[in-house]
Parts: sequence; C-alpha cells; structure tokens
Amino acid sequence: MADTAKSNSKTADLKLRLISAVILGPLVLLITYWGGTAFALLTLLAATLFLWEWITITGAREAHAATVISIVTLVALAVLEFADLPELGLVALVLGAAATFAVSGFNKTGRWGAEGVLYSGLALFSLLVIREGTDGLLFAFFLMFVVWATDIFAYFAGRAFGGPKLWKRVSPKKTWSGAVGGLICATLFGTGVVAFAGADNLVAWAVLAMILSIVSQAGDLLESAIKRRFDVKDSSRLIPGHGGIMDRVDGLVAAAIFAVFIGLVAGGSISDPIAGMGLG
Repeated sequence: MADTAKSNSKTADLKLRLISAVILGPLVLLITYWGGTAFALLTLLAATLFLWEWITITGAREAHAATVISIVTLVALAVLEFADLPELGLVALVLGAAATFAVSGFNKTGRWGAEGVLYSGLALFSLLVIREGTDGLLFAFFLMFVVWATDIFAYFAGRAFGGPKLWKRVSPKKTWSGAVGGLICATLFGTGVVAFAGADNLVAWAVLAMILSIVSQAGDLLESAIKRRFDVKDSSRLIPGHGGIMDRVDGLVAAAIFAVFIGLVAGGSISDPIAGMGLG
C-alpha cells in the first residue's frame, strides 16, 4: 500500500510538472520573442522573486530595511540597463549589495543577503544584455533550450538508468547518468535550435551548449547545497509541481551569467558581451 501511494504521488507530481511547463514554457518563449519592455519586466519579476526566495531561505528577510534596499537595487539595475547605461547598472548593483550588508550589521545573515543581491542582479543583468545584444533573440532561445533540455532529460535519464549518485551529500536524487543524459540532449537541442535558425559555425555552438549545460547543472547543485544548508526542500510553492522560482531558474541563472563572462573574456563589451564570441 505504501509503495502504491508513493507511486501515485510521483505520478501526480509529474502531471503537475508537465501542466505547469506546458503553460509557462510557451508564455516565456513568447515574451522573449517580443523582447523590449515585456521581456525586461518579466526578467525583473523573475529576478525579484528569485531574490525574495533566497533571502527567505537564508533568513535575510528578517532585516526589513535590507530587504527593501535589495529589491530597489534590482529595479535600479533593470532601469539603468534598459536605458542603455549598463555600467551604471553594475555600479548600482555593487552599491546595493554593500548597503544590504551594512544595514544588516555586517553579520552572516547580511552576507547571505548581499550575496543574493549580487547573484540575482548579475542574472538579471546577463539576461537583459543577452536579449538586447548581437543575435539576442537567437542566443536567448539557444540558452533557454540548452537549460531546459538539460533539466528535462537529466530528470528522465536519471530515472531510467539510475546508477552512481552525482553528489549524494548535496542532492541525493541526482545521478551521473542523468547528468550525462542532460548534457547530450542539451547539446543536440541547442545546436538544433541554431541550425534551424540558419546559424553558421555549428561546432562552436555545440561546444558552447556543452559548457552551458555543465554550468547549468552546477547552478542546480549550488541551489541544492543552499537549501540543504538551511534544511529547506523547495524554495517556495509558487509553481505547482516545480516549487519556487529558484527551483526552476537556478540553472538558467548560472548559465546566463557564465555566458556573459565568456563573452567578456572573448572581447565583448559590457553592453554586448555575446558579440565577443564571434558566433555570427
């Protein structure tokens, strides 16, 4: 009876995950396609919810003044970046994180709050400059499909093949088979998206898909480590079957930030880092 109940619970959870994905996935793609103000507002909302869950999990929300400062910081960053002032946006982010830490009394909880501001802020900044930069729509779609394919196929490959755990102490359910399955499918899907769009240099895109898939899984593990540190199962119950925003975008956050980092190292500008990769 217990096994039957457990099986029914898993089936119901999977149905909720599928329904939520079918509704939210196309909506996110549509808003990404529109770009502009709609995409900026969606990204700001997601970043703010991400930060809210972060400071809730870590206990930083108890410092009310710091919480207000941290959220205002994200709004300022989005406004400055959207006004084509990305450098000032990054300055505002650093100052906001420092103020969050200071108002909290320079304690451990304040440090967690400041780190949350920096992480969510960098994700917000990265997604905005990616969408507004060179081949912004294509790269945004590529990034999303890589992250989504990593997440979906890691889940199903792990369930199908099982085997050794990826990092049992941090995330007991994740397996090496899932990680490899997610990596392979993400590479195929990501390359397929850009090939369908008529992009050149598919080998470079495929290598980038592999790198971002690995980073996406690292972001997932980072969130799992934080939740385990604070003994939390889900970041919230905002999305049926999925948990919170952090549970859904942890991989996208890490991959977006790392993509911008690669672009900057390759010679891209703050306002258009992806141009540095020369993928056109």
